Amino acid sequence: MRKYMPELSHKIDHFTDSVIRRMTRIAIENNAVNLSQGFPDFDPPKELIDALVEAAKGDKHQYAITWGAPNFREALARKQSKYMGFPIDPQTQIVVTCGSTEAMMAAMMTVVNPGDKVIIFSPFYENYTADTILSGAEAMYVHLQAPDFTFDVDALENAFKQNPKAIILCNPSNPLGKVFTLSELQIIANFAEKYDSFVITDEVYEHIVYEPNKHIYFASLPRMFERTISCSSLSKTYSITGWRLGYIIAPAQIIDGARKVHDFLTVGAAAPLQEAVVTALNFDDEYYTSLQEKYTTYRDFFLAGLDRLQLKHTVPQAAYYVLVDISEFCEWMAKEVGVAAVPGSSFFKNDINQFIRFHFAKNIETLTEALKRLETMREKANKYYNTKHEFCVFQ
Repeated sequence: MRKYMPELSHKIDHFTDSVIRRMTRIAIENNAVNLSQGFPDFDPPKELIDALVEAAKGDKHQYAITWGAPNFREALARKQSKYMGFPIDPQTQIVVTCGSTEAMMAAMMTVVNPGDKVIIFSPFYENYTADTILSGAEAMYVHLQAPDFTFDVDALENAFKQNPKAIILCNPSNPLGKVFTLSELQIIANFAEKYDSFVITDEVYEHIVYEPNKHIYFASLPRMFERTISCSSLSKTYSITGWRLGYIIAPAQIIDGARKVHDFLTVGAAAPLQEAVVTALNFDDEYYTSLQEKYTTYRDFFLAGLDRLQLKHTVPQAAYYVLVDISEFCEWMAKEVGVAAVPGSSFFKNDINQFIRFHFAKNIETLTEALKRLETMREKANKYYNTKHEFCVFQ
């Protein structure tokens, strides 16, 4: 009889479970307003729900084609060709994934070998570090510098001089809500070409951008399509985070490899959901305009509330996240104040770390309740920290 079991993989020693998803569990346990994990508390468009009902009544309950149902890929190609500004072949340049989470993992495993280096901007979405570790790669972090969260060009080139296989570009950014400018993107493009690196983009917030900012798809830049793996999702655009429908768009030779990885990671995305979401992919421009207007309302309402509470915060140019500049006490806040956020340690690497992240993809009623609860935070926090640590969080 064996006395000891074999060791687990050393890879899992280098990251934890998702802090973002953990804060949702803490929010549920404490009946807190959940401004941590980024999903809305309102329904998808009615047309999409109706399409789901019809799909459930139909015959799309078995495996779809591994890399995506043909009608889904065709509708996606039409929609993305229009917004990305170049033709996309649904037969050879798309693979449908189980959310953008799988899209990013599949992209990494397609282009990165163990030991390769990958550049990640900090702050970053927490999955990127885990993706790098699971791929056997080495992450190199380039800091985006407050208050504008721009990058130092020399620091970025120094990272590229180490011959990274790829750079991960989240644009619009989570957690910053930053929209990279054309000049910033062109600098990245020049370095990617000069040092022969892939660019893996995460563009899930492509349609949630606030005026006067404009999102530019990296693959649309001159000569960049051939080295860009564009990852995205339908989760945020259509308020269907639980449907787990994502995709990769890239040149045919890259997609051929990504389809192999995807096939053995998940086999395929849910067939009836692919059928239903074709309805959303055929929405006209009015839908995306109204989406922008709705989130602009939520953003302005929530930021005005934070201003009234005298909480220093970033002003997002896109997405639906705001960083609030206070010391980290997210679990305490969920339990004692009744509002859940994500600690900044999830997003920053060896960097300033005084932020927490709220999201505002909620109805005005939900945001009102959150702000009402936050009104009590100053008094409770100072009382708690004076008692426990003999200093005040708020002055």
